[in-house]
Amino acid sequence: MNITIIATSPRKNSNSLRFSNYLKKVFLASSTSSEVSVVDFHHFDIPAVGRGTVNKEALTDFQAELIGAWEKADLVVFVTPEYNWTVNGDLLNALHQLGGKDFMHLFNNKVFALAGVSSGRGGKIPCLELTTVINKIINFTNQYSVVSARIYESHETHKNLDDNADSVGNTIYETTVKAFVDYSLAVAERWVTK
Repeated sequence: MNITIIATSPRKNSNSLRFSNYLKKVFLASSTSSEVSVVDFHHFDIPAVGRGTVNKEALTDFQAELIGAWEKADLVVFVTPEYNWTVNGDLLNALHQLGGKDFMHLFNNKVFALAGVSSGRGGKIPCLELTTVINKIINFTNQYSVVSARIYESHETHKNLDDNADSVGNTIYETTVKAFVDYSLAVAERWVTK
């Protein structure tokens, strides 16, 4: 199974990236047959809706990395920071730009899993909003994909993971991340057939 984790914070060395790198380790430990990659939004350069488009014939390095990893993936995990209790603008913009005719295949035969990241308590509301947006794109473009029902909220991420994206030993945190990974894998294994 091919898994792509997309860390959607534009900040360098963000908590979203730290959590994404930790998720990668847990996915690899949970499924020895999986290939797992992480895409970092730190180099995000998708033009704002209304100010440009993504040209499939002239992708930037970041766009090619994002689209290439997403295309190959059976399971796409969006890791989103919570900005003022909502989804960050770069991720919404990317979904709007890639949710049309040229890139609708990105929403076909995929399982999407969602995790919200917070330096305090939070992360659920952006994931609930993303569920609506992704399902709308799947529906509108007549694709066949599913958004996994289990959402993960990474609370106090910087206190639970060190700079190398290793757990500092919070058993509850480790157990709940593992449960999210196992659930996401189970949904993907049921949904995706090759």
